[in-house]
Amino acid sequence: MNEKINEMISIAHEALKNSYAPYSNFHVASCIMSENGQIFTGVNVENGAHSMAICAESSAICQMIAAGQQKIKDLVVLASSEQLCPPCGACRQRIQEFSTDETRVYMCNKDGIINVLTINELLPLAFCFNPYSGNI
Repeated sequence: MNEKINEMISIAHEALKNSYAPYSNFHVASCIMSENGQIFTGVNVENGAHSMAICAESSAICQMIAAGQQKIKDLVVLASSEQLCPPCGACRQRIQEFSTDETRVYMCNKDGIINVLTINELLPLAFCFNPYSGNI
């Protein structure tokens, strides 16, 4: 594994301290490297109205977009527990929107990487809306 991914995991560990998960106590952080090498973090933010919770991956994607970047090179998802933390279905679709075929998702627990997959492996039949393709 390369040094940059290790750095992203360390950055995610630091961001994890800011996760807001008083209901589930399942803290998650995400770290994105955009195509130009910029780093963006996000954390999960729960809400008493559970459907309003924000996932760490979505939070990091919003940071990336707000900074003017639109392509994810690598993405780390880190849970504060020993449990594997794959992105939920909605986050997989959001990640796909801003990914290339080479985008890798590193799923980590508190101790390190458990699994690495491309976005196409995580979401093999992603919905891709293209009104100009004739396949609406």
